[in-house]
Amino acid sequence: MNDPINRRTMLAALLKAGALVAGLPTLARAEASSITVYKDPSCGCCTKWVEHLRAAGLKPVVHDRNDMDALKDSLGVPSALRACHTAVAGKYVIEGHVPAADLTRLLATKPKGVLGLAVPDMPAGSPGMEMSGRRDAYDVVAFSANGKTSVFARH
Repeated sequence: MNDPINRRTMLAALLKAGALVAGLPTLARAEASSITVYKDPSCGCCTKWVEHLRAAGLKPVVHDRNDMDALKDSLGVPSALRACHTAVAGKYVIEGHVPAADLTRLLATKPKGVLGLAVPDMPAGSPGMEMSGRRDAYDVVAFSANGKTSVFARH
């Protein structure tokens, strides 16, 4: 026989649900903290981008690869958006010098239909591409599996 839910049981369930909802930002941070980075073993700017991620509190796991184009093909990175390194964070692909703050925002907001973020080419002043006295304006581009793109952030 099922007992009816009493006030104490209901209050406990509501408090537990509230704690779960309050923990969602923590969940997004935990998801963002685990990121797998694939890079060419001789690329210095990729190493600097990994340092940028670490400085932002993320915990990248780095894999050196010599077959980056094949990896990008397998992950669905559009040719026009490619840069040097590629990462996977949660279910998202991160291509190039994407700032850690934009990566974290992607994981927290989970925009519908987005496969990943990219900073095409290697703009001066982007994380890992710091150059004294030079900073190019650049966009962080969101891309979908069907090829649709949109500006996720401007820097």
